[in-house]
Amino acid sequence: MLRRLYDWTLDLAGHRHALPALALVSFAESSFFPVPPDVLLIPMVLAARDRAWRYAAVCTLASVLGGYAGYAIGAFLFDGVGIAVLEFYHALEKFEQVRAAYNDNGFLIVFSAGFSPIPYKVFTIASGVTGLDPVEFGFASAVSRGARFFLVAGLLWYFGEPIRAFIERHLGKLALLFVVLLAGGFALVKYLP
Repeated sequence: MLRRLYDWTLDLAGHRHALPALALVSFAESSFFPVPPDVLLIPMVLAARDRAWRYAAVCTLASVLGGYAGYAIGAFLFDGVGIAVLEFYHALEKFEQVRAAYNDNGFLIVFSAGFSPIPYKVFTIASGVTGLDPVEFGFASAVSRGARFFLVAGLLWYFGEPIRAFIERHLGKLALLFVVLLAGGFALVKYLP
């Protein structure tokens, strides 16, 4: 079944609507969708290595725009619901302390989340909630997401067919590793102090 899914994704990567699908997944992942765009980026680069840089650029741009959508969710939806919850639990003062600490290190936090397997959307929303400077947020997002997607595309472009053969030979193990990293990222966010 995993092999059929992999083959289907490779076929999708060659479809004429693959680029808009990549942009949509990249945008959605930055604000609410749990699946990272790498699941499309990787097979798309493998299917058309000459377009690797274009795919990475689209992925980056859509991800940063999606990050701003997550920022807006935090900025505009938190006031209606989040504050009432914090007041109910008498945690508003503690939240204000956390907000200040978050914004003091905002660039580093957003940069780390954008490059790592930690769910980026959590930090886009948190940045909106805390009112992190939108320019600082956008710069950190562009640098980290761009570094991540261009690194993936560059490695696949450079190594090409040997990487594809490696992926196909170890598909089960790589899928398991991907799930472990994704679950680990969510767990890390859940248990961070």
